[in-house]
Amino acid sequence: MAKTAIETLITLDNPVFKAYLFYNAILVAKMLSMSFLTARQRVAKGVFPNPEDIVLSPKSKIKVDEDVERVRRAHQNDLENITVYMVAAFGFVLTNPSPWLAINLFRAFTFARIAHTLVYAVVVVPQPARAIAFFVGTSVTIYMVAVSLKAFY
Repeated sequence: MAKTAIETLITLDNPVFKAYLFYNAILVAKMLSMSFLTARQRVAKGVFPNPEDIVLSPKSKIKVDEDVERVRRAHQNDLENITVYMVAAFGFVLTNPSPWLAINLFRAFTFARIAHTLVYAVVVVPQPARAIAFFVGTSVTIYMVAVSLKAFY
């Protein structure tokens, strides 16, 4: 039985789909690490959001801490941007793009999101570092959406 066009694109034989899965796995691991980074920051500062959390550490307080919130905002930014990118990138894979272009776009987005976290939540760097990282990733997503809209209209 002959494969459909989509079946030839959504296979590990397609280097674009394989790269999509690889870079998505990196992004998922990065987002998961943000939970641990937040927890580490909470423990280091002795600051927790819920009364039941301070039972294990009596010296801890229930309060909002700017350093903890910075990590949480970086995580929230990931949730807002990476999930949209993953959907846009899947649509882009279905347009049968050039492997060179697609793989480099996946890399650019992934590295931009890692850089965004580093300059936002790990080693705070003054603007425009965070804005540049954000706009590189957003530009990649917008490009993929535009290509998909053109291909599927």
